[in-house]
Amino acid sequence: MDMASPLQDRTYRRLFTAQVIALAGTGLSTVALALLAYDLAGGDAGVVLGTALALKMVAYVGIAPIVGGFAHRLPRRRLMIALDVARAGFVVCLPFVTEVWQIYLLVFLLNACSAGFTPTFQATIPDVLPDEAQYTRALSLSRLAYDIENLLSPVLAAAALVVLSYDALFSANALAFLISALLVFSVRLPSPIPHEREHGVWHNMTFGIRAYLKTPRLRGLLALSLAVATAGAMVVVNTVVYVRDRLGGTESDTALVFAAAGAGSMAIALMLPRLLDRRAARPFMLAGGVVLGAGLLLGLTDPGLLALLPVWFVLGAGSSLIQTPAGRLLKRSAHEGDRPAIYAAHFALSHACWLLAYPLAGWMGAALGLTVAFTVLALVALASTAAALALWPAHDPVEVEHLHEALEHGHLHVHDEHHRHAHEGWEGQEPHHHPHEHAPLQHKHPYVVDLHHQMWPSR
Repeated sequence: MDMASPLQDRTYRRLFTAQVIALAGTGLSTVALALLAYDLAGGDAGVVLGTALALKMVAYVGIAPIVGGFAHRLPRRRLMIALDVARAGFVVCLPFVTEVWQIYLLVFLLNACSAGFTPTFQATIPDVLPDEAQYTRALSLSRLAYDIENLLSPVLAAAALVVLSYDALFSANALAFLISALLVFSVRLPSPIPHEREHGVWHNMTFGIRAYLKTPRLRGLLALSLAVATAGAMVVVNTVVYVRDRLGGTESDTALVFAAAGAGSMAIALMLPRLLDRRAARPFMLAGGVVLGAGLLLGLTDPGLLALLPVWFVLGAGSSLIQTPAGRLLKRSAHEGDRPAIYAAHFALSHACWLLAYPLAGWMGAALGLTVAFTVLALVALASTAAALALWPAHDPVEVEHLHEALEHGHLHVHDEHHRHAHEGWEGQEPHHHPHEHAPLQHKHPYVVDLHHQMWPSR
């Protein structure tokens, strides 16, 4: 096993296993939900699924920042276990629904729990794997887990449905969430770093979003996330339309085209970590945006089935070039105590991009045709990449020299470079809280937006 492999770490190995099992269960439920929607709504099943997908994105965008704003105050191991158990409870209710509105309610509640679980889980991994090389490989494994789920879950569901009803797939998903909870329970997570934020509810809920949008590299990541969403929406929404209607293909052909996109993503996820050991992420991620735009433009050549496979492979590869290194940028852009808020902000904002891209791809494909959809989505992807190029400076050092103005305030702190002051009496064990003054100071250190660094330094 590679010496830098994160799977050598027992805690990460169990957390990764929990992620894979939960993803596999979710993939089974996706197939079962489509069948349930058809049973309840018949020919309107597509409308039901489209609404459920929109509610999923609304839950992700609305709930993640709220949980991220308070995750630093909660015991994250207990939080993840509770959310896994809640997800199991909601999904096991799905076989008993009799009305479409019940599907909508359960899907929203289920994904509200996922909006709390996923960014908390993601923010925990860099604490478990502080080594940069191991963490980079963990990001690759996470990307592979999502791709394998997309490839294998439909196959597993089809095999299970030969002998079981689709209700059993919901039960399997509930069991998967419970196993995930047990695996999280079985590990001891590193103690979280004390945080400094003690402001009100609104400040904590919005801190992650504000810090994210003030950080140049993360603004660039958000622009690239829109490029990923436009290409991904084309794949998710219009693959079946292109293969079945335009090409007259079969269900097997549709699955093969989906697999091509997953294969492209997996290929990059396997290759990229070694390259990131030697080179910065920015060129690879910007190249990913260009690849996505070019891949969408290739759709204008009206490819047949065999020609469509490499086009979808290119779209999967471009997405992985952006998504695989994203966690490195998030880790670099926040103190350990603030990571849950930053990861939650990225989770919410990137899914807001999908919330825009899904209806854009679906509406244009249905109303104006797939040629127009390819063209517009390609232009959006390329424009987003150009925006990322402008928003994310090529010179992006870890340490930034900057000036602190004089400041007086109070918050939980330890005596460090920022806090060198005398006490009038004994203020208690560190970290402790009391009003204190910061003298003007110009210095250089790894820079992130936090309580003491409210804005990014001007060049």
